[in-house]
Amino acid sequence: MPATFNMPKSQLQCYGELVYCVGDDLLNKCNIGESPIERFKAVLAWNFSTLRPLIFGVVPYNPILGETHHVSKGTLNVLVEQVSHHPSVAALYATDEKENIQVLWCQYPVAKFSGTLIEAETRGKRELKLMNHKETYVMNSPNFLLKLFPPGVGWGGTYQVRCLETGLEAELTIGGRSFVGLRGTPKSIIGKIFHSSSKNKPLFDINGHWDRYGVWQSESGVVWREVSQCIMEKNWAKAGEAKKDIEENQRMLMKERKSKSETWVPKYFSVSYSKENGWDCSPLQKTIPPAPI
Repeated sequence: MPATFNMPKSQLQCYGELVYCVGDDLLNKCNIGESPIERFKAVLAWNFSTLRPLIFGVVPYNPILGETHHVSKGTLNVLVEQVSHHPSVAALYATDEKENIQVLWCQYPVAKFSGTLIEAETRGKRELKLMNHKETYVMNSPNFLLKLFPPGVGWGGTYQVRCLETGLEAELTIGGRSFVGLRGTPKSIIGKIFHSSSKNKPLFDINGHWDRYGVWQSESGVVWREVSQCIMEKNWAKAGEAKKDIEENQRMLMKERKSKSETWVPKYFSVSYSKENGWDCSPLQKTIPPAPI
């Protein structure tokens, strides 16, 4: 594959980045919950954070056999190795001795072709161990989807997360249908948390979007990254298409909120309006933390 289609990083680097979160340490928060259900919800939040936006037309480098990637963040140390080239299999092991957390992944993609759609299922083992609580969470991942017409990439399908010791499970679907019957957006995620002994009696319902946790996906540099890149490259046609995609997605979300009689609420400000004084905003946080970028 020509280098023009590569992003400047290896697939092993991408795997390593999935384990930790840039702006919020969701992995260590899995340890904080006092009850099994609170810890399970924290594990789900971290799991959602491992889904990252994808860009059509660029892919990471295909790792060579024996290639390794070693990265640390705080007390978390991550080591990834390409243990097979054909088929492509990567192994990941991460430990945090302070928090007593272990992550073990061994995964490989299996592609299926159907018309203009290429669907890659990630097979293998994904485990998260909270040693302080003697809990092991086993999970798989949604499928990678590549559409040739109309062009696009994303995540889709159904996957599961379960805790072996507590019997808690979650079944999650990306890009499906919402509970009110409306078609889900490509980044929508719906599902339920239940106990393995009573699957038909959910403890919690999940209905939202996997890219809405935290601020990072709403950051201007992220929202308009593809458009900006195309403009800098003077690829005006592609820039126009990317801009149109963003605008159409906003219109679709607005239409969905209207159908549910929902009002969008800002995350970081309280907003009010009056004819006498116009618009007024006040921050919800007393202080602003350091920016991640």
